[in-house]
Amino acid sequence: MPIFSAPDGTALAVHLSGTGAEPPVVCLPGGPMRAGGYLGDLGGLSARRRIAVLDLRGTGDSEEPADPATYRCDRQIEDVEALRKHLGLERFALLGHSAGASLAVRYAARYPRRLTRLALIAPSPRAVGFDVPPGERRRIMARRAGAPWFPAAAAAYESIVAKTATRADWAAFAPLYYGRWDDAAKQHQAGEPAQRNGAAARIYNSAGAFEPETTRAALGAVTAPVLVLAGELDWIASPAVAGRFAALFPDGHAVVLPGAAHYPWLDDAAAFGSAVGGFLA
Repeated sequence: MPIFSAPDGTALAVHLSGTGAEPPVVCLPGGPMRAGGYLGDLGGLSARRRIAVLDLRGTGDSEEPADPATYRCDRQIEDVEALRKHLGLERFALLGHSAGASLAVRYAARYPRRLTRLALIAPSPRAVGFDVPPGERRRIMARRAGAPWFPAAAAAYESIVAKTATRADWAAFAPLYYGRWDDAAKQHQAGEPAQRNGAAARIYNSAGAFEPETTRAALGAVTAPVLVLAGELDWIASPAVAGRFAALFPDGHAVVLPGAAHYPWLDDAAAFGSAVGGFLA
Protein backbone atom coordinates (compact mmCIF):
# COMPACT_ATOMS: atom_id res chain seq x y z
CA MET A 1 0.00 0.00 0.00
CA PRO A 2 1.83 3.13 -1.19
CA ILE A 3 1.95 6.14 1.11
CA PHE A 4 2.70 9.62 -0.18
CA SER A 5 2.67 13.12 1.28
CA ALA A 6 0.06 15.80 0.72
CA PRO A 7 1.38 19.35 0.30
CA ASP A 8 0.82 20.01 4.03
CA GLY A 9 2.73 16.86 5.00
CA THR A 10 -0.29 14.66 5.76
CA ALA A 11 0.49 11.03 4.89
CA LEU A 12 -2.06 9.70 2.40
CA ALA A 13 -2.68 6.10 1.32
CA VAL A 14 -3.59 4.87 -2.14
CA HIS A 15 -4.71 1.29 -2.80
CA LEU A 16 -3.61 -0.13 -6.14
CA SER A 17 -5.30 -3.13 -7.73
CA GLY A 18 -6.30 -4.56 -11.05
CA THR A 19 -4.56 -5.56 -14.24
CA GLY A 20 -3.50 -3.98 -17.51
CA ALA A 21 -0.63 -2.02 -18.98
CA GLU A 22 -2.39 1.34 -19.04
CA PRO A 23 -1.94 3.90 -16.25
CA PRO A 24 -4.31 3.39 -13.32
CA VAL A 25 -7.65 5.13 -13.03
CA VAL A 26 -7.59 7.34 -9.93
CA CYS A 27 -10.76 6.78 -7.87
CA LEU A 28 -12.11 9.22 -5.29
CA PRO A 29 -14.56 7.84 -2.68
CA GLY A 30 -17.67 9.61 -1.47
CA GLY A 31 -19.50 9.35 1.84
CA PRO A 32 -18.55 12.11 2.25
CA MET A 33 -15.26 11.18 3.89
CA ARG A 34 -15.69 7.41 3.69
CA ALA A 35 -12.66 5.15 3.29
CA GLY A 36 -12.26 3.83 -0.22
CA GLY A 37 -12.81 0.20 0.77
CA TYR A 38 -16.56 0.50 0.15
CA LEU A 39 -15.87 0.85 -3.58
CA GLY A 40 -14.62 -2.75 -3.65
CA ASP A 41 -13.50 -3.66 -7.15
CA LEU A 42 -16.16 -1.36 -8.64
CA GLY A 43 -18.23 -4.20 -10.00
CA GLY A 44 -15.25 -5.93 -11.62
CA LEU A 45 -13.74 -2.79 -13.12
CA SER A 46 -10.36 -3.81 -11.72
CA ALA A 47 -10.46 -6.85 -14.01
CA ARG A 48 -10.44 -4.44 -16.95
CA ARG A 49 -8.13 -1.69 -15.69
CA ARG A 50 -5.73 -0.93 -12.91
CA ILE A 51 -7.35 1.32 -10.32
CA ALA A 52 -5.83 3.56 -7.65
CA VAL A 53 -8.29 4.23 -4.83
CA LEU A 54 -7.34 7.16 -2.62
CA ASP A 55 -8.21 7.12 1.06
CA LEU A 56 -9.01 10.79 1.63
CA ARG A 57 -7.20 12.42 4.53
CA GLY A 58 -8.47 11.17 7.87
CA THR A 59 -10.10 8.05 6.39
CA GLY A 60 -8.98 4.46 6.00
CA ASP A 61 -5.18 4.19 6.02
CA SER A 62 -4.57 7.91 5.52
CA GLU A 63 -3.38 10.12 8.35
CA GLU A 64 -5.54 12.69 10.07
CA PRO A 65 -4.34 16.20 9.20
CA ALA A 66 -3.00 18.63 11.77
CA ASP A 67 -5.62 21.17 10.65
CA PRO A 68 -9.19 19.78 10.53
CA ALA A 69 -10.21 22.66 8.26
CA THR A 70 -8.36 20.87 5.47
CA TYR A 71 -11.14 18.28 5.36
CA ARG A 72 -13.15 20.79 3.33
CA CYS A 73 -13.62 19.59 -0.23
CA ASP A 74 -11.78 22.40 -1.98
CA ARG A 75 -8.84 22.07 0.43
CA GLN A 76 -8.28 18.51 -0.82
CA ILE A 77 -7.84 19.37 -4.51
CA GLU A 78 -4.07 19.50 -4.09
CA ASP A 79 -4.12 16.03 -2.47
CA VAL A 80 -5.35 14.68 -5.82
CA GLU A 81 -2.64 16.63 -7.65
CA ALA A 82 -0.04 15.21 -5.25
CA LEU A 83 -1.30 11.70 -6.05
CA ARG A 84 -0.94 12.39 -9.78
CA LYS A 85 2.67 13.37 -9.22
CA HIS A 86 3.27 10.38 -6.93
CA LEU A 87 2.03 8.02 -9.66
CA GLY A 88 4.24 9.73 -12.23
CA LEU A 89 1.35 10.56 -14.55
CA GLU A 90 1.36 13.56 -16.87
CA ARG A 91 -2.33 13.04 -17.63
CA PHE A 92 -4.73 10.50 -16.16
CA ALA A 93 -8.27 9.16 -15.94
CA LEU A 94 -10.24 10.22 -12.87
CA LEU A 95 -13.34 8.63 -11.35
CA GLY A 96 -15.35 10.08 -8.48
CA HIS A 97 -18.36 8.62 -6.71
CA SER A 98 -21.05 10.67 -4.96
CA ALA A 99 -19.35 13.30 -2.76
CA GLY A 100 -16.05 12.14 -4.25
CA ALA A 101 -17.35 13.38 -7.59
CA SER A 102 -17.50 16.86 -6.06
CA LEU A 103 -13.77 16.65 -5.43
CA ALA A 104 -13.21 15.26 -8.93
CA VAL A 105 -15.16 18.19 -10.40
CA ARG A 106 -13.24 20.74 -8.34
CA TYR A 107 -9.99 19.13 -9.52
CA ALA A 108 -11.16 19.20 -13.15
CA ALA A 109 -12.04 22.88 -12.85
CA ARG A 110 -8.56 23.72 -11.55
CA TYR A 111 -6.58 21.31 -13.73
CA PRO A 112 -8.68 20.73 -16.87
CA ARG A 113 -5.73 19.70 -19.05
CA ARG A 114 -4.54 16.95 -16.72
CA LEU A 115 -7.42 14.59 -17.51
CA THR A 116 -7.73 11.97 -20.24
CA ARG A 117 -11.16 10.80 -19.02
CA LEU A 118 -13.51 11.86 -16.24
CA ALA A 119 -16.15 9.48 -14.87
CA LEU A 120 -18.67 10.89 -12.39
CA ILE A 121 -20.61 8.07 -10.76
CA ALA A 122 -23.87 9.05 -9.01
CA PRO A 123 -22.34 12.51 -8.49
CA SER A 124 -23.44 14.82 -5.73
CA PRO A 125 -24.72 17.98 -7.44
CA ARG A 126 -23.41 20.32 -4.72
CA ALA A 127 -20.22 21.36 -6.49
CA VAL A 128 -22.13 22.77 -9.47
CA GLY A 129 -25.08 24.15 -7.51
CA PHE A 130 -27.74 21.82 -8.87
CA ASP A 131 -30.52 20.51 -6.68
CA VAL A 132 -33.05 17.70 -6.68
CA PRO A 133 -36.29 19.17 -5.28
CA PRO A 134 -37.99 17.15 -2.52
CA GLY A 135 -40.95 16.49 -4.82
CA GLU A 136 -38.69 14.90 -7.44
CA ARG A 137 -36.97 12.86 -4.75
CA ARG A 138 -40.36 11.62 -3.54
CA ARG A 139 -41.37 10.61 -7.08
CA ILE A 140 -38.16 8.62 -7.50
CA MET A 141 -38.60 6.96 -4.12
CA ALA A 142 -42.26 6.16 -4.84
CA ARG A 143 -41.14 3.71 -7.50
CA ARG A 144 -40.15 1.42 -4.62
CA ALA A 145 -43.59 1.62 -2.97
CA GLY A 146 -44.23 -2.11 -3.26
CA ALA A 147 -41.26 -3.07 -1.08
CA PRO A 148 -42.08 -4.18 2.49
CA TRP A 149 -39.58 -1.72 3.96
CA PHE A 150 -40.91 1.27 1.96
CA PRO A 151 -43.46 2.74 4.42
CA ALA A 152 -40.83 3.06 7.13
CA ALA A 153 -38.30 4.47 4.65
CA ALA A 154 -40.79 7.03 3.32
CA ALA A 155 -41.66 8.17 6.84
CA ALA A 156 -37.96 8.44 7.65
CA TYR A 157 -37.44 10.67 4.62
CA GLU A 158 -40.00 13.14 5.93
CA SER A 159 -38.08 13.29 9.22
CA ILE A 160 -34.87 13.88 7.25
CA VAL A 161 -36.47 16.76 5.32
CA ALA A 162 -37.74 18.23 8.58
CA LYS A 163 -34.24 17.87 10.09
CA THR A 164 -35.59 15.82 12.98
CA ALA A 165 -34.21 12.47 11.84
CA THR A 166 -32.87 10.07 14.44
CA ARG A 167 -30.35 7.28 13.97
CA ALA A 168 -33.31 4.89 13.65
CA ASP A 169 -34.75 7.02 10.83
CA TRP A 170 -31.48 6.87 8.89
CA ALA A 171 -31.38 3.09 9.37
CA ALA A 172 -34.95 2.77 8.06
CA PHE A 173 -34.05 4.95 5.09
CA ALA A 174 -30.97 2.92 4.09
CA PRO A 175 -32.67 0.62 1.52
CA LEU A 176 -33.31 3.61 -0.75
CA TYR A 177 -29.59 3.90 -1.45
CA TYR A 178 -29.68 0.52 -3.23
CA GLY A 179 -31.49 -0.88 -6.23
CA ARG A 180 -32.01 -4.15 -4.35
CA TRP A 181 -32.17 -4.41 -0.57
CA ASP A 182 -30.61 -7.88 -0.50
CA ASP A 183 -27.93 -9.47 1.67
CA ALA A 184 -25.12 -7.88 -0.35
CA ALA A 185 -26.65 -4.43 0.07
CA LYS A 186 -27.21 -4.96 3.80
CA GLN A 187 -23.60 -6.07 4.26
CA HIS A 188 -22.35 -3.08 2.29
CA GLN A 189 -24.43 -0.68 4.37
CA ALA A 190 -23.33 -2.30 7.63
CA GLY A 191 -19.72 -1.38 6.86
CA GLU A 192 -20.45 2.32 6.54
CA PRO A 193 -20.15 3.47 10.20
CA ALA A 194 -16.62 2.08 10.63
CA GLN A 195 -15.47 3.51 7.28
CA ARG A 196 -16.78 7.05 7.61
CA ASN A 197 -15.13 9.92 9.46
CA GLY A 198 -18.25 11.73 10.70
CA ALA A 199 -16.45 14.80 12.03
CA ALA A 200 -14.60 15.23 8.74
CA ALA A 201 -17.82 14.70 6.78
CA ARG A 202 -19.40 17.70 8.48
CA ILE A 203 -16.50 19.87 7.29
CA TYR A 204 -16.24 18.45 3.75
CA ASN A 205 -19.37 20.21 2.48
CA SER A 206 -19.13 23.23 4.79
CA ALA A 207 -19.41 26.89 3.79
CA GLY A 208 -16.82 27.86 1.21
CA ALA A 209 -16.26 24.35 -0.11
CA PHE A 210 -17.91 25.10 -3.43
CA GLU A 211 -18.06 27.95 -5.93
CA PRO A 212 -20.85 26.67 -8.20
CA GLU A 213 -20.96 29.48 -10.76
CA THR A 214 -17.19 29.64 -11.10
CA THR A 215 -16.94 25.86 -11.28
CA ARG A 216 -19.64 25.53 -13.93
CA ALA A 217 -17.85 28.09 -16.09
CA ALA A 218 -14.46 26.43 -15.61
CA LEU A 219 -15.75 23.01 -16.65
CA GLY A 220 -16.13 24.34 -20.18
CA ALA A 221 -12.33 24.04 -20.45
CA VAL A 222 -12.38 20.28 -19.78
CA THR A 223 -11.77 18.85 -23.23
CA ALA A 224 -11.49 15.22 -22.08
CA PRO A 225 -14.52 12.96 -22.58
CA VAL A 226 -16.78 12.91 -19.52
CA LEU A 227 -19.22 10.21 -18.42
CA VAL A 228 -21.94 11.05 -15.90
CA LEU A 229 -23.54 7.80 -14.74
CA ALA A 230 -26.74 7.79 -12.71
CA GLY A 231 -28.96 5.06 -11.37
CA GLU A 232 -32.58 5.19 -12.46
CA LEU A 233 -33.65 4.96 -8.80
CA ASP A 234 -31.08 7.33 -7.30
CA TRP A 235 -32.69 10.17 -5.35
CA ILE A 236 -29.31 11.92 -4.82
CA ALA A 237 -28.00 12.12 -8.37
CA SER A 238 -31.22 11.77 -10.31
CA PRO A 239 -31.26 11.02 -14.05
CA ALA A 240 -32.39 14.60 -14.70
CA VAL A 241 -29.45 15.98 -12.72
CA ALA A 242 -27.07 13.66 -14.58
CA GLY A 243 -28.23 15.12 -17.89
CA ARG A 244 -27.70 18.68 -16.69
CA PHE A 245 -24.32 17.73 -15.25
CA ALA A 246 -23.11 16.19 -18.52
CA ALA A 247 -24.19 19.28 -20.46
CA LEU A 248 -21.62 21.37 -18.54
CA PHE A 249 -18.79 19.69 -20.44
CA PRO A 250 -17.90 20.07 -24.13
CA ASP A 251 -17.75 16.26 -24.46
CA GLY A 252 -20.08 15.13 -21.69
CA HIS A 253 -22.43 12.16 -21.89
CA ALA A 254 -25.03 10.91 -19.40
CA VAL A 255 -25.88 7.24 -18.94
CA VAL A 256 -28.73 5.99 -16.77
CA LEU A 257 -28.67 2.40 -15.48
CA PRO A 258 -32.16 0.87 -15.13
CA GLY A 259 -32.92 -0.57 -11.71
CA ALA A 260 -29.80 0.93 -10.12
CA ALA A 261 -29.60 3.47 -7.29
CA HIS A 262 -26.67 5.18 -5.56
CA TYR A 263 -24.23 2.24 -5.73
CA PRO A 264 -24.74 1.13 -9.34
CA TRP A 265 -21.79 -1.28 -9.41
CA LEU A 266 -23.54 -3.31 -6.70
CA ASP A 267 -26.97 -3.13 -8.32
CA ASP A 268 -25.87 -4.23 -11.82
CA ALA A 269 -22.18 -5.05 -12.05
CA ALA A 270 -22.40 -6.18 -15.68
CA ALA A 271 -24.10 -3.01 -16.92
CA PHE A 272 -21.83 -0.83 -14.80
CA GLY A 273 -18.70 -2.59 -16.07
CA SER A 274 -19.86 -2.29 -19.66
CA ALA A 275 -20.66 1.43 -19.37
CA VAL A 276 -17.69 2.54 -17.27
CA GLY A 277 -15.15 -0.01 -18.47
CA GLY A 278 -16.02 0.75 -22.05
CA PHE A 279 -15.77 4.47 -21.46
CA LEU A 280 -12.35 4.17 -19.82
CA ALA A 281 -10.96 1.77 -22.41
